[in-house]
Amino acid sequence: MKAESFRYGEADGIATITLNRPDRLNALTFEVYAELRDLFAILAQHEPVKVIIITGEGRGFCSGGDVEAIIGELLSQDLPRLLAFTRMTGALIRNIRAVPKPVIAAINGVAAGAGAVIALASDFRIAANTASLAFLFTKVGLAGADMGAAYLLPRVVGLARATELLMLGDTIPAQEALRIGLVNAVVTPEALPGEARRLAGRLARGPSFALGMTKTLLNQELDTDFAAAIEAEAQGQAICMQTSDFRDAYEAFKARSGS
Repeated sequence: MKAESFRYGEADGIATITLNRPDRLNALTFEVYAELRDLFAILAQHEPVKVIIITGEGRGFCSGGDVEAIIGELLSQDLPRLLAFTRMTGALIRNIRAVPKPVIAAINGVAAGAGAVIALASDFRIAANTASLAFLFTKVGLAGADMGAAYLLPRVVGLARATELLMLGDTIPAQEALRIGLVNAVVTPEALPGEARRLAGRLARGPSFALGMTKTLLNQELDTDFAAAIEAEAQGQAICMQTSDFRDAYEAFKARSGS
C-alpha cells in the first residue's frame, strides 16, 4: 500500500492518510482526488486495516480544490470533461461512505469546500479547537449541493441548518460545529492526534464485521421505509450471529459470570 499524492501508513490495524501540501492548506489536485478515490476502494478489501484516519499536515485539514491546479483548469473545459471531474469527486465521497470500516476525520485546521465534505462523509469527526469548516461552494458561484453535501448534511444537522450552511457558505468554528452536532468532539491541537488514535484503537479492537455491518445498514436505511429497515437489520444481525466475534463475546461473558 503506497501513495504518491499524500502520506499513507498502517500500524495496529489503523490506516492513516495525511494530506501533505501544507503550503496550500492541503488543497486537492486532480491527482489527489483520483488517488484518494482509488485508495478508499482498495481499503474496502484490504483486511489488515480495520479503521481509517484522514488528517492534514500543518494549519489545514483540506482547503478544497486547488485554485490554480483545478479551478483555473476547469474554466477551460467543456461540459463532458467538467462532468467527468464532478463525477470523480463524487466517487471519492461515495467510496468513503461505502468502505465497510470506520473512517475518522481528525480535523486539524481549516476544512473548506471539498475538505468539509470529506470530513462530513467520515463516520467520526474530531476537531482541534482552532479548526473550522465551511461549505463555501456558493462563495465561488457554484451550487452548495456538491459531492453529496446536500444529501449528507441535512442528515447530520437537520434540513434548516443544512440549508443555511450550504446557501450562505459561512465559516463554522469548531465549538459551533460541536454545538450543532457536525463534529463529535473538540480538543486542543496538541491532543488531536492522540485522541484520533485512541478512538481508532478502540474501534480496531472491536468486532470488525459487526462495525462494517452497522455502517452498511446506516447507509442503506437512509433511503428505506421503517418496515424495510427492520427487515434489513434482521438479516444483518442474523449474519453477524454466525461470526466468531459473536461466539467469542458469548464465551467471554460466560467466563466472567462463572457459568
